[in-house]
Amino acid sequence: MGPGILFASTAIGVSHLVQSTRAGADYGFVLVPFILAANLFKYPFFEYGSRYANATGESLIDGYQRIGKWMLWVYFLITIGSMFFVTAAVGAVTSGFLQNLFGLTGLGVWPTVILFAGCTLILLGGRYGFLDSMIKIISAVLVLSTLLAFVLALFKGARSPEHDFVPPELWSERSILFIIALMGWMPTAVDLSAWNSLWTVARIRQTGYRPTLKETLLDFNIGYWVSAILALCFVTMGAFILYGSGNSLPSNPGEFANTVVGMFSGFIGDWSYLIIAAAAFSIMFGTCIAVFDGYSRALERTSELLFMKFAPGEVDEEKSKRIYSWSLVLVAFGSFGIVYFFAKHLLNLVDLATSISFLIAPVIAIVNYRLVTGKHVPQEAQPKTGLRILSWMGILFLAGFSLCYLWFRFMTK
Repeated sequence: MGPGILFASTAIGVSHLVQSTRAGADYGFVLVPFILAANLFKYPFFEYGSRYANATGESLIDGYQRIGKWMLWVYFLITIGSMFFVTAAVGAVTSGFLQNLFGLTGLGVWPTVILFAGCTLILLGGRYGFLDSMIKIISAVLVLSTLLAFVLALFKGARSPEHDFVPPELWSERSILFIIALMGWMPTAVDLSAWNSLWTVARIRQTGYRPTLKETLLDFNIGYWVSAILALCFVTMGAFILYGSGNSLPSNPGEFANTVVGMFSGFIGDWSYLIIAAAAFSIMFGTCIAVFDGYSRALERTSELLFMKFAPGEVDEEKSKRIYSWSLVLVAFGSFGIVYFFAKHLLNLVDLATSISFLIAPVIAIVNYRLVTGKHVPQEAQPKTGLRILSWMGILFLAGFSLCYLWFRFMTK
């Protein structure tokens, strides 16, 4: 067990704590079918990251080079174009809950500086081995505390909407754009599927044990479906606690965290404040450090293949460590710059990052499918007919909603 837990920690973050809670708060349970559809139709493309790594011993990024240098360049540009926005969105939310849990108010951007520096130093010191051990502890805390908060909300029961409350229209432009942003990171961005493969390869090198395909997929499936179940928990808590209250969620990270934790604990009982605050921060810290590692690892591997002329599967531990370190520093500084300029517009930043992720998802989905059904994967490790059918349905789903987003964003103005 390891890569699947890392995936879950990455997924159970902004998509759950922010977007799923907003979905429940604004729409009740109306958006649950969209959340279920996103988890179902994106499933094959994340699973293929673990499948390809186990079957070939190399990452999806190496596979992209096998398809052609052009695909490697496409992935590199996608990574460069999205990593600062995605990491900044995750970092801003995490910083807000850090301030809330430890009372770090009135310090401006310093909590974000502390957070980013801490993530960077932890990963520079331990890389995969330390990350794997720490994420398992964080994941245990976040799952237990989230389920406890969920059960407490169920026992408390749903609040009654205010008498003058009018839910937003589902098929309005605002709602459709939010639904696309919600699904963009549900459970997370499709281009992050390469991280599954990188973590799977790193786990094999760390332990010296080559798991069977069944073992690798079991690890992945546990992480994936736990994240899907917890998404429904957050929708439920948003619907029970915030729906119909007339309260809106602020965009400032610190105020957002204070509002969410305050509303949840106020509804359940003041005694639950530390449980809610600890759950929220542990969720976001696990996501933040996994995102730092994932982008740095992806940037490291694409740089090796593009600029250092590594062959697919070729590894040089010393060079890799140096490139990873510089990539980590680049991710930290670039993302902090985005946080600094978007500090007062958290929800806008989240929607921007999630929408970018959704637009590039069909390209990654098609390439991942091509890789695991291609000649480099042994026939016995290739997906069966049912998973192939679900893959094509997923590609149509992602492409359809991407076109829908572009239409509403640019053609209806």
